[in-house]
Amino acid sequence: MHAWASRRLAIDPVLFEAVTGSTDSEVLFHLALTYGLDHDPLPAVERAVGHVEEVGRAHGIEHPVQMTLGITDGDRLWAVRYSSIGRSRSLYISADSTTVRALHPDNPRFARLTDEDRVIVSEPLSDLQGVWLEVPESTALIVQPGADEQVAFRPQVPDALGAPAPT
Repeated sequence: MHAWASRRLAIDPVLFEAVTGSTDSEVLFHLALTYGLDHDPLPAVERAVGHVEEVGRAHGIEHPVQMTLGITDGDRLWAVRYSSIGRSRSLYISADSTTVRALHPDNPRFARLTDEDRVIVSEPLSDLQGVWLEVPESTALIVQPGADEQVAFRPQVPDALGAPAPT
């Protein structure tokens, strides 16, 4: 069986009919839903990626994952930079608004920023010093009201029920 087909078969049968295409992002999204995206997003994505890595490697694909992604529940945003080889494409977050306004006090756009405004992009939108912070490899950002978080992103191979396998 092709590695891609076996990843799709791991999707919860209740969700499978919602898969209308064959893109890797759609399959990863539905795997994450299978592993609990709606109630525990970051661990669900770690299990989905762990599953893809396990299946890929079982089929001779040494480095099956290369991704940056963002998901939101409407209040928080989770952004992840990760690759199996450890050299993923770039991901940047804007510095907090107080820092940006202090660095560029004459920029009228920055004067309108609120304390909760953030921008997450694959490449900086400008070359203004201090505005863009590169997200480290294998890192997840949790952008939320109040203090944002930056945590390690660690894929987990799920067991047959979707929970992380014991280590």
